[in-house]
Amino acid sequence: MLAPNGARYFLLGFKLIQTKGIKRYVIIPFIFNLILFAGAFGYLLTQVDPYINWITASLPSWLSWLESAIAFLVWPFAIVSMLLLSAFLFGTLANWIAAPFNGLLAAKIEQHLTQHLSQQSPTDDSLGELLKDIPRLFQREFIKLRYYLPRAAAFLLAFFFIPVIGQILWFLFSAWMMAIQYCDYPFDNHKVPFNKMRSDLLSRKTENFGFGATVMLFSMIPLVNFLVMPVAICGATAIWVDHHKQQNSRPFA
Repeated sequence: MLAPNGARYFLLGFKLIQTKGIKRYVIIPFIFNLILFAGAFGYLLTQVDPYINWITASLPSWLSWLESAIAFLVWPFAIVSMLLLSAFLFGTLANWIAAPFNGLLAAKIEQHLTQHLSQQSPTDDSLGELLKDIPRLFQREFIKLRYYLPRAAAFLLAFFFIPVIGQILWFLFSAWMMAIQYCDYPFDNHKVPFNKMRSDLLSRKTENFGFGATVMLFSMIPLVNFLVMPVAICGATAIWVDHHKQQNSRPFA
């Protein structure tokens, strides 16, 4: 079963972030995620009551009895919608800002996972080179953003505001995007082109989709969601080492 296998890689990330020497690479992505997600969700939460008031004010007088029912129905829908939107849209923003640190974390985890192998793994010198490569890292984030935005906009406009069905479709779309987002860090550390990375992930689509779906689920759990970014990077790097490194690995430059 590939989907559970994908979930297993994400759960492995919780173990990997406890690796000796890794915590200093985890703390900065954690802080970015904490600030952005908490701020985004808090702001969206303040907009629910004005939205409910706008709906009820628009009702004709003969439907005024629906006001309590509308509030009862809108709040659960709003909470789920905000969790989904915050997990993906603001998680993407956090990944953009923290990109250099995310690349370093992926490199360090790869070093840990491959230190007993004959395959090349990043060294301390290569980690220094990654810091010098910040402009390229942000360019890669821009490539991902350019790939995401038109597809996200299409899904939002076409499906998201359809109760239940829209949220399910958005979750499925976001799960695949999360797999791309986090698996890209170890690929990019080895200068694998974005299109080649996507093609490789599609070759193990069910497994990587299961990984992305697990990322999305944990992103919706309060408090736990603040650890999702570093955990997902660790899990995605394990996927790279197990299934993609041998045919793609290039020296860090």
